[in-house]
Order: sequence, then structure tokens, then C-alpha cells
Amino acid sequence: VQLVESGGGSVQEGGSLRLSCAASGYAARRNYMAWFRQAPEKEREGVAAIVARGRVTNYADSVKGRFTISQDNAGTTVYLQMNNLKPEDTAMYYCAAESRDGRWASPEYNYWGRGTQVTVSS
Repeated sequence: VQLVESGGGSVQEGGSLRLSCAASGYAARRNYMAWFRQAPEKEREGVAAIVARGRVTNYADSVKGRFTISQDNAGTTVYLQMNNLKPEDTAMYYCAAESRDGRWASPEYNYWGRGTQVTVSS
């Protein structure tokens, strides 16, 4: 299983980015695929998760109303549309798949990508 993130970059506050996570060798529809982020000297935190082809989605309170997670029909690519970005959104963003404990925001996932950097300047 390989997860490859793309779409990160540098934007001004209020701007938008769309992250993609392409999963090869993995197409689970009954388990979470999620986005996490980690800023320097901070713990990795769950941002959003999706399962069952989008019938269930979860978001961190800090991104509700601004970020949208979605998945393609094959269930192998997950997207994170990020709007109205803020400087506090600056972090390395990671894609994760297959939760071991069933808690979407817990970092107990079997598969991780290498991350894509998002930088938001004020």
C-alpha cells in the first residue's frame, strides 16, 4: 500500500488549496481515510476523515466550514479542499488509511503518506 499526497504549497491568508491523496494497493470502503497535520513542535492532529464513499465524514472543529473531504468513486483518491486558509493552518499534511482503533482522529492508522507542506502567510 502506498499513499502519495500532492497539492500543497504557499498561499496568502484567505486563499485556497486542494490536497490529493492517491492510494495504490488500497481501496477499502469500510474504513477511514483521513488527513492529519503536524506543525513544528506540535502533535499530529486529525483534520478530516471519510468512509463509505463519503457517506460519513468527520472534521476537526478548527476546520469545520472551511475544509471539505471527498473521495473518488473508486475509493482510491481522497481530496481535501481547503478554503479561507489561516496562518494557523500551516503544517505538514499527511494522508492516512485504515484506522486500527476506529477513532478517526487517533493517529493509529496502518498506512501513511510522506506528507505535503502547506504554508499560509498573513
